[in-house]
Amino acid sequence: MTAIPASAKPAPGRSAWAVSLRRFRRHRLAMFFLVVIVLLIFMALSAPVISPYNPETQDLNGFYEPPSAAHLFGKDDLGRDILSRIIWGSRVSLIVGFSVAALSIIIGTIMGTLAGFFGGRTDALISRFIELMLSLPTLPLLLVISGLLATSDLPGVLAIKTALGSSFSVVLIVSVIALFGWMGTARLVRGEALKLRELEYMDAARALGARNPRLMLRHMVPNLLPVIIVQATLDVGGAILTEAALSFLGFGIQPPVSTWGNMLSNAQEVVLQYPWIPFFPGLMILITVLAFNFLGDGMRDALDPRSKL
Repeated sequence: MTAIPASAKPAPGRSAWAVSLRRFRRHRLAMFFLVVIVLLIFMALSAPVISPYNPETQDLNGFYEPPSAAHLFGKDDLGRDILSRIIWGSRVSLIVGFSVAALSIIIGTIMGTLAGFFGGRTDALISRFIELMLSLPTLPLLLVISGLLATSDLPGVLAIKTALGSSFSVVLIVSVIALFGWMGTARLVRGEALKLRELEYMDAARALGARNPRLMLRHMVPNLLPVIIVQATLDVGGAILTEAALSFLGFGIQPPVSTWGNMLSNAQEVVLQYPWIPFFPGLMILITVLAFNFLGDGMRDALDPRSKL
């Protein structure tokens, strides 16, 4: 049995969460990228204030301008300021990332908790369904489903398009990515739930008359939070990357909504002649995904009592 380091054991009067927070602060990379994420969120929230130009204002006499003092990141094929489009695009990318992560965590936690808590046939049925979903070619299916729904003329789909307007493509992409993004969370939660259901405190709660819903919500799910929190941070970065890939291929969020992915898509034909056009949105995707991945690594180390952090 692996011994728990003395530094990881809660001191008298300190909760396990307080110890984890103290350990997280020691993780320099995670703290640095946490600051980066806070700055990204601030940029997205304050886009109307800090954006130097309207992201949709076109200047056909000044397209493909290189970076300059007036336009720090240059202009695109329609003369739009790239910096302004990146600032506004951060809103959509972060909304997609957080929304997909939230939906994936909710679905994955429910499925994984049910499988791990009940075991037996319930576990077998849910596990086989998860394996079936994992065996599907995710990217081609995402392309097909998003393309079909985006061009569908079914009455129900048309009604939703009319109600949501330009936000329809955002809602569509969030829903489609979440549909294929919850399985990893479900497998992690299932594995932890299988361990927790055999612990003595669960037997004690059963002996005191606690029923299954209370056992799951009150005694199991709170102890699954460390796994869920870490997975959520990783899901945000993965969702942003998937949205960028779909938009780059032309099946993601469509103009006039500005995203880093469709900015890359618009620049793919001129990448050699005007390299600054794809460089800056690509750099933002790289920084954002790295930030959430390193944040997840830091939180995993801080919440794991066996870590020597």
